[in-house]
Amino acid sequence: MNRLARESSPYLLQHADNPVDWWPWGPEAFAEARRRDVPVLLSIGYSTCHWCHVMAHESFEDDRTAALMNEHFVNIKVDREERPDVDAVYMTATQLMTGQGGWPMTVFLTPEGEPFYAGTYFPPVDRYGMPGFPRLLASVAHTWQEGREKIVGNAQALTEHVREASRPRPGQGEGELPADFLRRGVENLRRVFDADRGGFGRAPKFPAPTTLDFLLTQLGGRDMALHTLRLMGRGGIYDQLGGGFHRYSVDDRWLVPHFEKMLYDNAQLTRTLLRAYQSTGDEEFARLARETLAYLERELLLPEGGFYSAQDADTQGVEGLTFTWTPAEIRAVLGEGPDADLVLRVYGVTEEGNFEDPHRPDAGRRSVLHVPTPPAALARDLGESEESLTARLNAARARLLAARQARPQPGTDRKVLTSWNGLALAAFADAGRILGEGHSLEIARRNADFVRERLRLEDGTLSHTFKDGAARVEGLLEDHALYGLGLIALYQAGGDLAHLNWARELWEIVRRDFWDEEAGLFRSTGGRAETLLTRQAQGFDSAVLSDNAAAALLGLWVGRYFGDEEAERLSRMTVLTYRSDMLAAVSGFGGLWQAAAFLEAPHVEVALIGTAGERAPLERVVARYPLPFAALAPAERGEGLPVLEGRPGGGTAYVCVGHTCDLPTREPGVLEGQLRRLEG
Repeated sequence: MNRLARESSPYLLQHADNPVDWWPWGPEAFAEARRRDVPVLLSIGYSTCHWCHVMAHESFEDDRTAALMNEHFVNIKVDREERPDVDAVYMTATQLMTGQGGWPMTVFLTPEGEPFYAGTYFPPVDRYGMPGFPRLLASVAHTWQEGREKIVGNAQALTEHVREASRPRPGQGEGELPADFLRRGVENLRRVFDADRGGFGRAPKFPAPTTLDFLLTQLGGRDMALHTLRLMGRGGIYDQLGGGFHRYSVDDRWLVPHFEKMLYDNAQLTRTLLRAYQSTGDEEFARLARETLAYLERELLLPEGGFYSAQDADTQGVEGLTFTWTPAEIRAVLGEGPDADLVLRVYGVTEEGNFEDPHRPDAGRRSVLHVPTPPAALARDLGESEESLTARLNAARARLLAARQARPQPGTDRKVLTSWNGLALAAFADAGRILGEGHSLEIARRNADFVRERLRLEDGTLSHTFKDGAARVEGLLEDHALYGLGLIALYQAGGDLAHLNWARELWEIVRRDFWDEEAGLFRSTGGRAETLLTRQAQGFDSAVLSDNAAAALLGLWVGRYFGDEEAERLSRMTVLTYRSDMLAAVSGFGGLWQAAAFLEAPHVEVALIGTAGERAPLERVVARYPLPFAALAPAERGEGLPVLEGRPGGGTAYVCVGHTCDLPTREPGVLEGQLRRLEG
């Protein structure tokens, strides 16, 4: 066992028995590199990363490759989810050097931490147009010995480029958004939209929930979001038996996924589906949301109330083995008869299959379950009612899922990340409010209690990660902003002002520790954090709502609820700072597009005052309407917020736009009319 055996990160522990002499990230490793006068080999990945596993098996578990690494380098292994700040800095360097990024990420550094060569996956021998990893190691080691001066010079120049990328550009956060800004964003998205298969661009296709959320707020773009969600829900990217979405589709049809399942994808997509349900009333969206939440509860929820991070793509070294099927396996569960025949047809399971793990062809060709024909059309073809067909399918699915649960399961990354738990908190809270499901709301409340008890420090700041009973790593911008947004959703669902006030406290930490007035944006790390090459700022969403978008949205909510003009000013500056990037790469900035739409939306407040029982009929009405930027204010008494002050309760609704309010009402039908006018 190497030094990683003392770590808590599941990813680092996966490498604890490598013959590589790994070090965790820290000053001791760099001191060792200076002592030995050798470069650092920095390897960054995460526990459910398929290609990280491939490179580990091919290279890091190979004695001869490990000997080369140990002789010529100090080797550092980093979990990108545990240290996203380290990952962001060296990802910027990798992208500057290669024009692309991804994981595993392989970066060679001077003992001062300055990068001079980088890439992602390297094969064990020359192939795919890449050098074999042992040959690369030997080449870098030789160059370090023979051309040190040039390497150090290049590393210093590249480091300056990394720093330059994060420096303020004078005046970028000033001015106003163009009047047609939102329309241009929708138009730019339509240019890259796949009108046939949904989604944006070509394969591989990612879910892009933040972009879909933005489109759902725009009448001119809602069709793109709904079409994409419907096709994703019928594709193999959606787990047709167990619920939840896999990471992405390797093709452009949402058919064959990369099989890892992440907390962040499923939490964000649940909220997107719930908003789609509000927009259309289509029960299919509600079903997908419920099944996704059931997956999260079944597979990732800790008894204490937190959520684990992810599930692996591989089972016993074979990608997708748990999730894929053959006709024989279907019939072994359902028997020879009409139920098996129906499942084979509905879910496209064939002898030829549609998937094979290229690294394990011995596992054979198997089928990813998908729905090639919509159930309504299939019911007509079979001469059966859709209700009857659905009932038969649901019974068969339950039996197949039970059988699948008895198979070997993919590994679970059992660390708790505060930021991703904020996304899950918001998803369960929204489900409690929109679907009227008290169980989901209770899970959300338990999550808030867990984070307050286990991840909140005495000064009110949050830790980034929790595992094995201990919190670790100083909280980042993403932790405070995303958890704050989750608390906003929980307040809107449950009416406990303590949750809204906690969100406001987190905003004050965001403003105090992460805001950079000169740059007009939020930094990803606080002033007390470890000093890296630079303090990064993230506006691009990647797979998760970016921390600047999350902070801007949190500031806007605080501004709306508490009349905090400074919070709205900082949020506006952030959007203005990124406005050129947003137009240039519109599909990567969905979170900031949502913030822009929030800024342009009317100031809407909907106060519902009374006991939970008195509010319930009114809350059921509000839940049917997509009001993404309305300050929903449920409360028992008319106090604690500007919108509540001095207003009688007893189950009374107050709908206000700007500084004008409709007449208060206790009648659900009257409230419905008021909300319908708002939506129009």
